[in-house]
Amino acid sequence: MPTLSDLGQLPKRLVLGRPVRSDKAGESLLPKRLALPIFASDPLSSVAYATQEILIVLTLAGTAFLFLAPWLAVAVVVLLVVVVLSYRQVVHAYPSGGGDYEVAAKNHGRFASLVVASALLTDYVMTVAVSVSSGTDNIISAFPALAEHRVLIAVALVAFLAAANLRGLRESGKSFAVPTYLFVAGILVMVVTGLVKYFFTDASLVAESASYTITPEPGYDNLAGVALLFFVLRAFASGCTALTGVEAIANGVPAFRPPKSKNAATTLALMGGIAAAMFAGVTALALFAGVKYAEFPCDLEGFTDCETEPQRTVIAQVASAVFGGDTSVGFFYIQAATALVLILAANTAFNGFPLLGSVLAQDRFMPKQLHTRGDKLVYSNGILLLSGFAVVMIVAFQADSTRLIQLYIVGVFTSFSIGQWGMVRHWNREMKTVEGAERSRMRRAQVINTLGGTITTIVLVIIVLTKFTRGAWIVIVAMPFIYLLMRQINRHYSQVADQLVPSGDSRTLPSKVHAVVLVNKVHKPTLRALAFARATRPDQLTALTVNVDEADTRALQADWERYDIPVPLTVLDSPYREITRPVLDFVKDIRRDSPRELVVVFIPQYVVGHWFENVLHNQSALRLRARLQFQPGVMITTVPWQLEGSRDREEDLRRLDGGVAPGDLRRGFADNPADGPRG
Repeated sequence: MPTLSDLGQLPKRLVLGRPVRSDKAGESLLPKRLALPIFASDPLSSVAYATQEILIVLTLAGTAFLFLAPWLAVAVVVLLVVVVLSYRQVVHAYPSGGGDYEVAAKNHGRFASLVVASALLTDYVMTVAVSVSSGTDNIISAFPALAEHRVLIAVALVAFLAAANLRGLRESGKSFAVPTYLFVAGILVMVVTGLVKYFFTDASLVAESASYTITPEPGYDNLAGVALLFFVLRAFASGCTALTGVEAIANGVPAFRPPKSKNAATTLALMGGIAAAMFAGVTALALFAGVKYAEFPCDLEGFTDCETEPQRTVIAQVASAVFGGDTSVGFFYIQAATALVLILAANTAFNGFPLLGSVLAQDRFMPKQLHTRGDKLVYSNGILLLSGFAVVMIVAFQADSTRLIQLYIVGVFTSFSIGQWGMVRHWNREMKTVEGAERSRMRRAQVINTLGGTITTIVLVIIVLTKFTRGAWIVIVAMPFIYLLMRQINRHYSQVADQLVPSGDSRTLPSKVHAVVLVNKVHKPTLRALAFARATRPDQLTALTVNVDEADTRALQADWERYDIPVPLTVLDSPYREITRPVLDFVKDIRRDSPRELVVVFIPQYVVGHWFENVLHNQSALRLRARLQFQPGVMITTVPWQLEGSRDREEDLRRLDGGVAPGDLRRGFADNPADGPRG
């Protein structure tokens, strides 16, 4: 049994499993049955809080305006249908997975594309924060005693989602498919059961809050004219949370199995139809059952325990009314499925954010690390970055889904609007090159995108006007900041690329090579460094030491003569006992006297077996390398000396990774096929 000395690799393997070869990437592509729960879990799960958000706003004016809820729900469903139809055109026209970002980049230019990117990145962070916080609300609705641990539960759930996604796209898809389908089935059964109970039986359909009354808040007790219109638009804007996540399928087309565009469009249509039916059904049952829900529970007259008991969510009250109380099997099924799917709905962002980050990194607007796939062929750095930002939002807003939702949909409709108008320009350009039936098809697509762009732009204006003072200003400020950050990253990469372009003197050979070997003691690492330096046949070789202690320096000089080392030893005085500064000045003097001379500094270094042993060694070498790397015309060569523990660690890591390296058989690290495995 090997001793696992590497403390970082073991937890990584336990969480992620074994790495996946690059040539297995095609095996992680998704069929429609897995793509639906992965990419559509966000809009499907939004039915759990979209109705609730409408009711929160309407009850500000008491119960008199609840009659508007059905009309607002119809408006949201119409908007959802238009947006789904519009995005079906996007997945056919741009199957590469850039979504609204790619559409904006190719049809509006860099500025618009970066605005879309900043909006989407913000939206993905909020998707995780809102979905997890809302899922936590539903857990607390079933188990009120957990209310005081709200933030801790939400953060732990984000960590779980990150770990699941780091294991790989297909594996997370299998994990998330069952809960999503159980939620859809449960909601549809609840809607059908509730409608049958309401219309065709004598059984009552009454929510626990049906008898509560609500006193209108000051300023909302006498709405009329412009104030009434603003109030209705605010309620409509809150209901538009039902559309969050619709764009994820357009961003994730590359993850589908071929034919990618067709499968993505089909999945988009299925998502739209199911989400619309569920949202309409839940809203109808909430109104039939007389559900009341307020932003502040103590505004509900009749809710006697408002100071100590959390308010049950709308979906919980509907389930209780339909299935006969909060102790019924149906109630707990709906609560469990809703909480689970809301938590897993954040998976939409865990797929969309890394994909978009990879595209931005490829275009040099985000760090290159976001374009690198991890051990499981997923964009691990993007997943970790998203998790970190989501946790910050959850902690900052105490996992309060109502407060977080106010920040949610600004980014969504910003990308919707710019993307749809970009598609209009796309079709204008494409129609110039075709005739006949193909031109007619493009014309129909353009009409759909024009309608989508018009409606989503109007909704965006409504959202900004009605939600700005309630928290949306944070996103409106964050988006320009992200935009400027991406511009700075791109400027840095462009400057680096310009400076690295080969010039006329790039191939000019140095006039000569001066090797400098740093010496502390006469021991094996020093002798190896001297041997390597001599093997390079430099024009000049200097063994260099710094005198920080007279006794140690005299002992070194004595050993140098005793071992008869054929290289002269140069001693630098250091009255202030510094090591880095004298060596740096020595190298600078060489370069000053001969600017075309190449200086190669050889630094002996111990290789230890445990991470904590590094604290005991190599600190001077680290500081020296950090300073030397900024000197032009200077190369740094580290000469490692492997201590006994490092050899044991090499074997541990090899066994931990489950593979053998070239030469392992010769060195005794691998089994000889002829002899059978080593015992």
